[in-house]
Amino acid sequence: MSYQSPEYNAGNIFARILRGELPCYKVYEDAHTIAFMDIMPQADGHTLVVPKEGAPDILTLSPEAAAAAIHTTQRIARAVNKAFAPDGLLVTQFNGEAAGQTVPHIHFHVLPRYTDQSFRRHAREQQEADVLKEHAQRLITALSELNG
Repeated sequence: MSYQSPEYNAGNIFARILRGELPCYKVYEDAHTIAFMDIMPQADGHTLVVPKEGAPDILTLSPEAAAAAIHTTQRIARAVNKAFAPDGLLVTQFNGEAAGQTVPHIHFHVLPRYTDQSFRRHAREQQEADVLKEHAQRLITALSELNG
């Protein structure tokens, strides 16, 4: 049996962040997307890009929202590259539990990668608030500089 998209659950953590019910370390927001720091980062600068459209995965996201999400993901990737000077960038998007999706709202991970760093699919610890704030500010500054 192939993967079946679940029904959208408006109680998920990202939907609650989008409604302002939960805080986040926001880096960027426009009419269609929001980007904020992953609180359990795999590397310094690990940022999430979340479409505002309520969709659990890439299969159910509208083409318009997908285009907006990719546009924002590219902007964030450029900012991560400028602010954290990684050796490479990894952009990932998981669909379904078997693929590693832990929040049932479509989102993209922008991850700086370094040659000497091992890779795990998910981090195991929450980052300290002051570190997340500092990383968010670095990205906000980089976005501002890139937009000139």
